[in-house]
Amino acid sequence: MRLRTVLGAAVGTVGAAVLGNRLLAKRADGLENPLVGIERTYRWRGIETTYTVAGDPDDPDMLLCHGVHAGASSYEFEPLVEQLAENYHVIAVDLPGFGRSERPPLVYSATLYAEFLRDFAADVTDEPIVVASSLTGSFAVEAAAESDFEQLVLICPTAETADERPWVRTLIRTPVVGTTLFNLLATKPSLRYFYDRDGYYDSSRIDEEEVEYAWRSAHQPGARYAPASFSAGTLDPDFDLQTELAALETPTTLVWGRDADLIPLREGRSLADAADLDLVVIDYATQLPHAEHPEKFVEYLSAELPRAER
Repeated sequence: MRLRTVLGAAVGTVGAAVLGNRLLAKRADGLENPLVGIERTYRWRGIETTYTVAGDPDDPDMLLCHGVHAGASSYEFEPLVEQLAENYHVIAVDLPGFGRSERPPLVYSATLYAEFLRDFAADVTDEPIVVASSLTGSFAVEAAAESDFEQLVLICPTAETADERPWVRTLIRTPVVGTTLFNLLATKPSLRYFYDRDGYYDSSRIDEEEVEYAWRSAHQPGARYAPASFSAGTLDPDFDLQTELAALETPTTLVWGRDADLIPLREGRSLADAADLDLVVIDYATQLPHAEHPEKFVEYLSAELPRAER
């Protein structure tokens, strides 16, 4: 009788988890394009990826590459796209596994993303200025070695997020338990806490629409697969970022929030000194200085980078 009771409780728990996961997916529904411009698709190794273009095609190409977290997408650049499109041909891409791009059950890796950026830039852009955030900055550095990038702008780049724990990836990828665990980690309060702790200096600047979009993005079909690799530390590239930047021939600028904690400014100064790079520091900002202070960020880009001649 006791065994029957235990089994009945287990079946009931699994059933409740399955039902809850389905209800969350239904509530999240599909994702609309959050950016101004024209949406297009790019098929890469069988994966349908989505990107948005804005601005004059005759202006210099600028490729915007969002960072990586549970609810990541090109929405990260929503405050910037319209302003940047005044002087650049802007291309904002949703990386495979995120946003409006397909999310197949792959084992995602740093090499996969570096190769995607290399191929995407070669097929869609013409010697772009590449703006990449956080961990994606290291993917862009790896891609730059085999690409014709005009320039790199790296926002709080990192190549080390966590010790490798492949079992975490395996757990999150499991059908019922993994989906349930990921849904618990990707609640609206959790996502807002991420933005408050690691993204923004002033929590009043956090756009609730951004939190809502991140939540919906994190509950699309297959949403857990890429973040599973991120949470396990297996998206970190297998190189020293300082060494790679020092060897890189592509002109590169680092941008940092002065009050960044997750990837503190001292790391930015060390990278800049070791690789002899320019370092732009934005006050009253942490990991997302471009999102929190878009006017200052665009002002820097417009003043320092190649732009259209009017």
